[in-house]
Amino acid sequence: MTTLRIEGDGSYRPTEADPPYARLGGVDAVKALVEAFYDAMEAHEPELTALHRCEAPGKVSRASRDHFASFLVYWLGGPQAYLETRGHPRLRMRHGKTPVTVEMRDAWLRAMKRALDEKNVTGGVRAYLDERFADVANFLRNVEE
Repeated sequence: MTTLRIEGDGSYRPTEADPPYARLGGVDAVKALVEAFYDAMEAHEPELTALHRCEAPGKVSRASRDHFASFLVYWLGGPQAYLETRGHPRLRMRHGKTPVTVEMRDAWLRAMKRALDEKNVTGGVRAYLDERFADVANFLRNVEE
């Protein structure tokens, strides 16, 4: 089990030479974070889990997990394989057919918080990721309430 331990004063801002991907520990660490995220989602957020492609009831597909891991590696400043194979993420368009309510946004953020906690992501990179994940999750909301 990969554990991410990041320390800092909360003032981290990524650069090309110091992306979150590197701070987290590279591809294996990002994949471990994704696994923790989906495990947390399955355990605590059944309504959110149901919005994903599942292999069995309440079990998000391996393809979905791998796809998100590839995206997250790219988004965090790692290798660009996602961009090379899938093109620009166009997140809003890709999520357009899925109702992203305030409740679903918050469920997604809770699952990610649990994953980041499990992987002991702390300090400046944690503050940065919490902020960025919240920004993106809010941007993807497509149901006004």
